[in-house]
Amino acid sequence: MIRLIPSLPALYVVARVVWPSPWPLALKLGLTALLLAASQYHLWSRLSSGSVFAPEFPRPVVILFNLAFGALALALPMLLALDAAALVGAVLPGTGFAVPLAWRIAALLVAVALAAVAVSQAVRVPPTKDVTAALPNLPPGFDGYTILHLSDLHISRLFPAAWTQAVVARANDLGADLIVVTGDFIDGSLAARRNDVAPLRALRARDGVWAVPGNHEHFFDFDGWMRHLAGLGIRMLPNAHTVLRRGGDALVLAGVTDRSAPATGHAGPDLAAALAGAPAGAPIVLLDHQPANAARAAAHGVGLQLSGHTHGGMIRGLDRLVARGNAGFVSGAYRIGAMLLYVNNGTGLWPGFALRLGRPSELTRITLRGSAS
Repeated sequence: MIRLIPSLPALYVVARVVWPSPWPLALKLGLTALLLAASQYHLWSRLSSGSVFAPEFPRPVVILFNLAFGALALALPMLLALDAAALVGAVLPGTGFAVPLAWRIAALLVAVALAAVAVSQAVRVPPTKDVTAALPNLPPGFDGYTILHLSDLHISRLFPAAWTQAVVARANDLGADLIVVTGDFIDGSLAARRNDVAPLRALRARDGVWAVPGNHEHFFDFDGWMRHLAGLGIRMLPNAHTVLRRGGDALVLAGVTDRSAPATGHAGPDLAAALAGAPAGAPIVLLDHQPANAARAAAHGVGLQLSGHTHGGMIRGLDRLVARGNAGFVSGAYRIGAMLLYVNNGTGLWPGFALRLGRPSELTRITLRGSAS
């Protein structure tokens, strides 16, 4: 039952900080038990709901688990760095350098403080980030058109109805022409999340709310979730497109399904099908949960691709590892030939690792401009 790899940071903290300390034995045993329990957060999540992706604990408990789990993850490299310094000191002649226990305790306290900041940054209602996207073939009727891009809400016990309602209120206050959501709406079953997603019904934009699914919808009742989200007024674009009009000018909004879909018996992304019948010459905005296929979209003449999935890498430095699994795309804007890719850091994020340091959540307001604007 106990998973070894997640317990390694806790065991290292116990071995290098807890047991070498002069604290009473009862305190050492208690701290050891607490740290090992915190390291098994994902196991407890699976036991609570049947899925590691949906911890069904009260929100304060989920926050505390993320704080403890995050502190262990951040403390490990700090303690390893101190031990590396001690090893160098041991092999260099005449140095006699040793790392005091107080330094190790200080490193652990710094990790706890950083984890507290990271969790608070993760669970807040995101601020607005303004982005300008230049499309060379943008018709005059769409110059200045605004798209509010939401992604990775991960509505869950960590991001419940009150948080969703606050996000919806802030989104509506921005008065965008169009609202799009690039997947990962939820973590949990429809029965568990029905009330938490209900505020999404109030999202309002002149040209409506359009979306594509992410990979997390496939971890639960995908078909049931698609029907329910549609019932909330969110229009899905599974390998499909719609045409937005301003007078005689047209803008194509297309969407593709997630790359993970075939693993659950659903249709995978098909850009050709999504664009079939689209008016020739109209600029194309594509919704694709994952950014990895951006080069393919650029080759199909897409002018702007909006994606999420990466959560911006969550922690600066860790984002380099996340980029490796996403064709190098992890946060912000990328130019791929004539196409602009924008990767949203996420409105929320997975409650199994809810930490943000240097990669803030966002409500992204994108203003379209012609190349001459």
